[in-house]
Amino acid sequence: MTFSFLNPLYTAVSWIIVQFHSLYSHIFNPDGGWAWGLAIASMVVVIRICLIPLFVKQIKATRAMQAIQPKMKAIQERYKNDRQRQSEEMMKLYKEAGTNPFSSCLPIIVQAPFFTALYGVLAKVAKGQDIGVIHGDLLVSAGKAHIFGAPLSATFVGSPETSVKIVTAVMIILMSLSQFVTQRQLMTKNVDLSVKTPFMQQQKMLMYVFPIMFAVMGINFPVGVLVYWLTTNVWSMGQQLVVIHNNPTPGSKAFEERQARLKKAGRLRPDGTEIKGALWGMLPPSKAAVSEAASAAAVVEESVQVRRQQPRRQSKAQRQQAGVGQPTGEPDKDTPVEEAADTAPSDSVPSDSGAKPAAAKQAAAKPAGTKQGTRQQPKRGGGQRPKKKS
Repeated sequence: MTFSFLNPLYTAVSWIIVQFHSLYSHIFNPDGGWAWGLAIASMVVVIRICLIPLFVKQIKATRAMQAIQPKMKAIQERYKNDRQRQSEEMMKLYKEAGTNPFSSCLPIIVQAPFFTALYGVLAKVAKGQDIGVIHGDLLVSAGKAHIFGAPLSATFVGSPETSVKIVTAVMIILMSLSQFVTQRQLMTKNVDLSVKTPFMQQQKMLMYVFPIMFAVMGINFPVGVLVYWLTTNVWSMGQQLVVIHNNPTPGSKAFEERQARLKKAGRLRPDGTEIKGALWGMLPPSKAAVSEAASAAAVVEESVQVRRQQPRRQSKAQRQQAGVGQPTGEPDKDTPVEEAADTAPSDSVPSDSGAKPAAAKQAAAKPAGTKQGTRQQPKRGGGQRPKKKS
């Protein structure tokens, strides 16, 4: 066997498939298609689990690209005659936003080597040649494996049997349809439709281009590779449904539906943010979340009460009337109850215990018509002033 730079990948992919095959052999026929088909599907699941961090990064990059689309359009119009300056400004914008056009393609790029290795492994199995850890009895067993009557290494173009063509055609249709549904649910549920950008047009185009591309390429894929891509498309669909349900793009239809669910469950603050403490929106809020919500409600209620207890502003005439007409702190009969409460003199407010009796005695000693706070001028001694002689 000649050395190739893909040999390590061939070994890794074949080893993973063989381990799962040995596991499923306890349940299914070791030479049957279920044992080998489920082994390939399980390898896809392992790869996709390892790619979850890249999937999260892809989501953030896609949202960042969508957010900077208006700025990108402005740069293109401003420097449409200067391609070099346009590229520099674009790179600067990508750096500021922390994204780039290729970030959304990371999961596909990372999967490409595994897909290529699986394609090579199945091609060698079809020829009866050793590949990786598949040799001897394992090679014979893999050659006998059939999925719904179609060998793992059979293709739509390369097989003359009608039954094989039917099986491969159905799998190609399912593979393309799952790709279309995944892209469509992204466009209809998780895209901010309030902003029309070229990015949206690009995504709409990919929604139709990818399924057609998979259908054209699928006629040359072995059945095992079709199992691989069908499994990864179904995984992507489910994974995206979870993301759209729990972390939708702000401004999208899914975001509005999520806000409505949170409001109905009592987990939405007045400012539109979520009260944390539940897992995937299925568990009730924790005690800390309930305490946090109660504290926020108490603060709001306290601020409302403080605003209600602010004294009313009095005019100068009202203050004079309170000082002259009601020295004892009793409201005037002609004054409404609410206004009388606002114009009550400050003596009604509790003060030091020692100052209160003295103030009461001074108020009782003053005549009713005397203004409070007016000093009485003392009379000069010596009686009346003598009349001036003419």
